[in-house]
Amino acid sequence: MNQYDHSRTFPSSSKGSENSSTKDAGRPLQTLIWYPAQQKVGDTMTVGDYVALAATQFRFEAPDLQNRWATSLLSASSNVRLWAIRDATPETGRFPVVIYSPGQSSVAWDNADLCEYLASHGYVVVASPSMGAMTFDSDDNLPDVNAQAGDIAFLIDYAKTLPDTDMSKLAVAGWSWGGLANVFAAARDPRIDALVALDGSMRYYSGLIKAAGDVHPEQMHIPLLFFTEGEITLEELHFYSQNPYFAGPNVLNAWTHGDLLTVRMLGMPHPGFSSMVQRRWSQQKFAENQKADYDRDDVNTSYAWVARYTLYFLDAYLKHDTAAAAYLKKTPAENGVPKHIMATSFRAAQAVSLPKTGIAITP
Repeated sequence: MNQYDHSRTFPSSSKGSENSSTKDAGRPLQTLIWYPAQQKVGDTMTVGDYVALAATQFRFEAPDLQNRWATSLLSASSNVRLWAIRDATPETGRFPVVIYSPGQSSVAWDNADLCEYLASHGYVVVASPSMGAMTFDSDDNLPDVNAQAGDIAFLIDYAKTLPDTDMSKLAVAGWSWGGLANVFAAARDPRIDALVALDGSMRYYSGLIKAAGDVHPEQMHIPLLFFTEGEITLEELHFYSQNPYFAGPNVLNAWTHGDLLTVRMLGMPHPGFSSMVQRRWSQQKFAENQKADYDRDDVNTSYAWVARYTLYFLDAYLKHDTAAAAYLKKTPAENGVPKHIMATSFRAAQAVSLPKTGIAITP
């Protein structure tokens, strides 16, 4: 769906420049919806089909055939088929909703594999590209992360209009920058019931959370599933600390009033949490991000477990599936995860004390 958020303006120029003096009718949001469908009829989507969406993700009537996704190494995977069928007949019924928020300046489908997987298990997944407040590219600043959080709110409102959604069961998942924007969105929108972060930037840009003024992880009462990349050395940590937006409260330590499941993906580099970025990697680029001696097959296997744990988390907290909840509390080995792939830790929400009455409640 090609939509505009008419509550916000956006520069209208040939290059999307912030210096443009003209404004169009709203913020363009190319919206993708994955949904449970009836029996398959027709060809499934290919990587090339997804890549073609990038040409019109900002200017719906003026394709940019030379966009960076079309000219990337994804051309080598263009014929690879995924699972979804475009415009398939929806399954009857209403389903829980997942808003997916992509990485910084990324396409709505940078995790198409995960979005398709969730839809195949009874979720409606809605996503739009990552943009800045006034430019097509997003930068490390408060206005741009606020803009992506605003996109999430827009997509939630849009999801309410779909005939197959159950809005009483709503989660937001995000990779990287999208895993920062989803915290901003959840702090401002009580409709959000759970968060999933694929090595979310909330871990690296806590200074932006502090600067927001209205985003308080220590006050959040919803469950969070947080996947982290593999080891970060002290030297790498020093590099992060040079960013002015790094200094701030540690979000995971502050997340005490909502259940927290942290999954450490030991062989996963940060970009590996995007299935399409995995595909577009050159061998040299992979080597630059490689963790220890984990190879591409290891990262691919790890991604599959990320998808599975995401599904069980959503089943547990949105569908209230007791078997899924029990799965999350088992060790990776008990769940059949190969050795040296992941480590998990679960921290239940702490009771909240009401100072006037002394009564304790569990969120």
